Amino acid sequence: MNIKGKIIVALPEMSGTSKAGNPWKKREYVLENTDGQYPRQIHFDFFGDKADQYPLQVGDTIDLSFDIESREYNGRWFTSIRGWKAEKIADNAPAAAAAVAAPTMPQGTPQPPIAPQAADEDLPF
Repeated sequence: MNIKGKIIVALPEMSGTSKAGNPWKKREYVLENTDGQYPRQIHFDFFGDKADQYPLQVGDTIDLSFDIESREYNGRWFTSIRGWKAEKIADNAPAAAAAVAAPTMPQGTPQPPIAPQAADEDLPF
């Protein structure tokens, strides 16, 4: 699964040793997605080698690839979002695309007349 958004929280790295004696580390982040009607905050983490492979900072806009995992512990269920890839998105890309889309006219060139919109014809009443 993929989601795009901006990093709004970067929590401190957590690390430890498993019962089997293996070291582990985890970095947690909160991403804000604004694609829908309401902004959504999504808590996710990178575990193991991925924690060092994708160092993110607050303000980074990313495209996150992730898996959703659920597990049961003492009769309760816990769900986590485990990231496995993060690609940074350039923040100035939409502005550059808009500048290319809007042609500029030399100074002193007369503006073409604007045709009246037939908005009244589209009204249902």
